[in-house]
Amino acid sequence: MSDSTAKPTSLFAYVAEFDNAMDLYHAAEKVRDAGFRRWDVHTPYPIHGMDAAMGLGKSWLSAVVLVGGTTGFIFALFLQFFTQVSLYPTVVQSKPTNLFTVPAFFPVTFELTILFSGFSILFGLLIWIMLPRWNHPLFNSSLFPKSTDDGFLMVIESRDPKFKKEKTRDFLTEIGAGEIEEVSH
Repeated sequence: MSDSTAKPTSLFAYVAEFDNAMDLYHAAEKVRDAGFRRWDVHTPYPIHGMDAAMGLGKSWLSAVVLVGGTTGFIFALFLQFFTQVSLYPTVVQSKPTNLFTVPAFFPVTFELTILFSGFSILFGLLIWIMLPRWNHPLFNSSLFPKSTDDGFLMVIESRDPKFKKEKTRDFLTEIGAGEIEEVSH
C-alpha cells in the first residue's frame, strides 16, 4: 500500500542569514531597490534605520486608533447624554440637565475613549497579522530560532511577484547572504 495521504509541499520562502547587522541593513536596501514586496528581516534586537532601509512608510495603526478613540468618545457622550439628560434627567444639586453638564461626563468619556482605542489596536493587529495562527512555515526553518539570539535573517516569500526560484537564490548570494535555506509550507 502506498501512502496517499502525503501532501505535496511547496516553497514558502528563502531564509538567508547575514553575518552582522550592517550586512543585513545594506542587503535590505538592495532588496528594496530590486523591487521585492513580500519580504522581512528578523534580528535579535532593533536595528536603527531598518524601516527606511526596507522602504516602510508610516504605520496605518495610528488611523485605526483614531477611529477607535473617536468611536469611544462619541459612544460615551451619547450614552451619558441620552440617559442623564433625555431619558431620565437627573438633577444633582440644582445643576442643569442639558448640554452644559458635559464636565460631569468627562471621566467616563475619557475612559471609554482609552478603552475603545486599546481594543482597536488589539483587534486591528490581530486581523492584520492573521492571528490566532497556531503555526507559521518559518517555524520549520532551522535558521529561524537564531533570530532571537545571534542571527540576522532575511526572508523573501515565494508569493512575491519578483520571486524566481534560481534568480532569487543567486541574488541573495550576490548581496552577501551566508547560508540560504528553502522553507516549505
